[in-house]
Amino acid sequence: SQTKKPKNPCRTGQFTSRETTLTMSEVRASHLLVKHQGSRRPASWRDPDGAVITKRSKAAALDELEAYREQIESGAVTFADLAAKVSDCSSAKHGGDLGFFGPGKMQKAFEDGAFALQVGEMSGVIDSDSGVHIILRTA
Repeated sequence: SQTKKPKNPCRTGQFTSRETTLTMSEVRASHLLVKHQGSRRPASWRDPDGAVITKRSKAAALDELEAYREQIESGAVTFADLAAKVSDCSSAKHGGDLGFFGPGKMQKAFEDGAFALQVGEMSGVIDSDSGVHIILRTA
């Protein structure tokens, strides 16, 4: 089977004059965020007052996120469809798509996780000040 390659997998890059290495300056990723009582802002579009989030332990958030990851991996639901329904980030309205971003634009743990992925690869659990995430690198 043939796989579709993104039309623009890396928006910008730099070639050094004497080397053939490419420095990727931006990636594109989607994510699914589950907030918990330790999140820096324990509220979301789904829970504006934080009534549920402030009662959710980090362990419960991790369990929830792992269940979501299994649903995606099994093919029961697409990443974008699930993120749109359950992500605690406002990017849910775009299926979790965060668009293109470069170094220094996201929290370090999130950025490191996103840049470490290959295009089309989904991360394990990424823990940041916002909560716990799974990231799908899309470009």
